[in-house]
Amino acid sequence: MHLMTHEQNLCLPCLTGLPKTYYWDYPTNPVEKLFWGKLNVTSACAFLHFVKESKVQNLLHRFKYEGKSGIGFELGKAFAHVLQEKNWFTDVDVIIPIPLHISKEMRRGYNQSAYIADGMGEVLDVKVRNHAMQRILASESQTRKSRFARTENVNQVFELSNIDFVKGKNVLLVDDVITTGSTLEAAGNIILNAGASKLYIATIAIA
Repeated sequence: MHLMTHEQNLCLPCLTGLPKTYYWDYPTNPVEKLFWGKLNVTSACAFLHFVKESKVQNLLHRFKYEGKSGIGFELGKAFAHVLQEKNWFTDVDVIIPIPLHISKEMRRGYNQSAYIADGMGEVLDVKVRNHAMQRILASESQTRKSRFARTENVNQVFELSNIDFVKGKNVLLVDDVITTGSTLEAAGNIILNAGASKLYIATIAIA
């Protein structure tokens, strides 16, 4: 479908037709349950359902691998508008995207989670710290790994560039897709151990 002159990266019918989770209406949602007993998350939410061979998979593939970075920015804005309307994450002080290892970011040309975070930050009027956290080890792809292997794969791969970015603050951690939650768990523990007051999590999709 062709974009209208006022539309950027995503057409309105495409956006409205995507399979939303509506987790923001749940008293406790499946994203939050992934972290029970593992990570002290105040609240967590995903925007869309990720299903193989679906519109969401196609959209995220274009976003991550075909240079369509603006798609992530628009999805971040759309998600943030919903969250704002539903009074989610109202006391967030800073938004931090899950980082890529520098070698992967150089190959791809950008960190997809940073574009999502920038879109959310614009709508929520919250500062985004795109370089607050680094991935210090280039962990292998998570795609075909078990829950245990995923957790081992991301263990001790993140570090903060400056703890003052999170100490005493309410932090929203952002990623593109959540499956087992092991990556966000590893990064979230780093943030909480550095003295963050609260940890929130948002992802564009849940697989």
